[in-house]
Amino acid sequence: MNPAPHHPPPNTLNSMLCMRGQGVVKGYAIGRAVVMGAATLEVAHYRIQPEAVQAECQRLKSALALARDELQGMVANLPDDAPREMGALLTVHSMLLDDPMLAQQTCELIIERHYNAEWALTTQGQILGEQFAIMEDAYLRERGADIRQVIERVLRVLSGSTVLLPRLSEAPADEALIVVARDISPADMLKLRGGRFAAFLTDLGGPTSHTAIVARSMNVLAVVGIGNVRSLVRDGDVLVVDGATGAVLVNPPQFALNEYLRRQAAYADDRAELSLLRDAEAITLDGVRVKLEANIELPEEAAMALEAGADGIGLFRSEFLFMGRSDLPGEQEQYEAYASVVQTMAGRPVTIRTLDIGADKTLDGDIAVAANPALGLRAIRYCLANPEIFGTQLRALLRASLHGKIRILIPMISHMHEVHAVRQAIAVAGAELEARRIPYASNYELGAMVEIPAIAIAIEPFIDSLDFLSIGTNDLIQYTLAIDRGDNDVAELYDPMHPAVLRLIAHTINAGERAGKPVAVCGEMAGDASVTRMLLGLGLKEFSMHPQQLLDVKKEVRLAHSNALRIKVASALNRAERIDLASLAG
Repeated sequence: MNPAPHHPPPNTLNSMLCMRGQGVVKGYAIGRAVVMGAATLEVAHYRIQPEAVQAECQRLKSALALARDELQGMVANLPDDAPREMGALLTVHSMLLDDPMLAQQTCELIIERHYNAEWALTTQGQILGEQFAIMEDAYLRERGADIRQVIERVLRVLSGSTVLLPRLSEAPADEALIVVARDISPADMLKLRGGRFAAFLTDLGGPTSHTAIVARSMNVLAVVGIGNVRSLVRDGDVLVVDGATGAVLVNPPQFALNEYLRRQAAYADDRAELSLLRDAEAITLDGVRVKLEANIELPEEAAMALEAGADGIGLFRSEFLFMGRSDLPGEQEQYEAYASVVQTMAGRPVTIRTLDIGADKTLDGDIAVAANPALGLRAIRYCLANPEIFGTQLRALLRASLHGKIRILIPMISHMHEVHAVRQAIAVAGAELEARRIPYASNYELGAMVEIPAIAIAIEPFIDSLDFLSIGTNDLIQYTLAIDRGDNDVAELYDPMHPAVLRLIAHTINAGERAGKPVAVCGEMAGDASVTRMLLGLGLKEFSMHPQQLLDVKKEVRLAHSNALRIKVASALNRAERIDLASLAG
């Protein structure tokens, strides 16, 4: 990648601007800003005459239909090298255009308030956005972005504007470009595919936004949730993007530019060196074998895990098969999805988590906000309360187990009676398949997520009755510290290194060792190479993470001395001290 020109634009000679968001792909990018067009939500608002109401509703419906046809056309003509997730994301947006909450309610605003179509559409979008904003689950909160992106697409149709980016002909052909936008929809990402873009920067979004998901699949740097980057950056500004920290420098002085050019080159060398570890075993210096598995959200990502050298799938989040659709996936559809992952992994274990839906949004799209969604009818509680949905998934899992080693992972377990209820549900699912003379295997393993402190504290009966455990550090931290990391007012208190959290993790791992049962960590901590040695010191031998993080963690494992780390970490925990990660690096 060629460095940006040495001289910043004339209008920014006086100072450098530094901003920060959430980085979703590691690495460094240096290039010129290309700002996406003015936010399409900035539209004229005016009232129409009563006799024009029907015509205005028709104008809205025509725009919705045209936007839907455009999206469906993109799906039908996806290029072979498009990201695997793109078709599903475009289909979700196409389906949203038919949602009565969007079309009918917007038309009612035109009829009742005499709003013009653009005003009615943005008003309804604000109402829907507020409903999504109060949802507890971070993934579901960010689905509000889908509504916003769909509305912006329709507004673009209403205005007759299709221009996304300024003309790029004046930019040197060998110069890297960085897209700056309020947000980027999947359809817009598809249009940008193939350009010489080194990074994407957005005001909105989070680590599970579609911009983040597609950027990861394209392996293009992205920093999301910056806040106001689009309003502060102008076309041609020189940008430096640090994907690891989420830092963005605008028109840096030459000394800073030189430093990041050095870091960029060093990072490229480091990635080339890491790639040599793909087929190397993850063994510590003192001979402890460590399993490194992958977290995936869609069946197609199994190939990415295999390419990264994963020992298996440690977490397949099955709820992504259920999200963003007006119907439920049937048994056959689920079976084919699970079976495809098992077959792709070619004998390696595949851990599939059963449906982990929150209480703040039901699967049919109806909003049903609980008093406290994080403590309500979610995950296994939801599944046991909806035996038809749960039974369909269990039958599909049992059928898929014919093709290889499947581990069924139950989320949000807190009581032993839930374990017994799950086993009974599996027995019923098997009997139903037998009655239909559909073959299935019974060589599956059954495990539970450790994400509620209760199970970590009273771990013994759970470890005795289950085949394995997987620690979900994200929720375990949240429930232990009573901190919602999605709440900006208290997010700084979200502390993975809190001694209480580490003691719960250590207690669970130790119980697994005593019982001879495997214990994994599949939360974000598992993919953070800076805490790999600390987790080894807690006794962890199974990690599961995003495929892109696997080689970084493998490098740390191969440089570590497990027994020495266990002594250091145990000593710190016994004194209830915070663990100094730097002290574990030696």
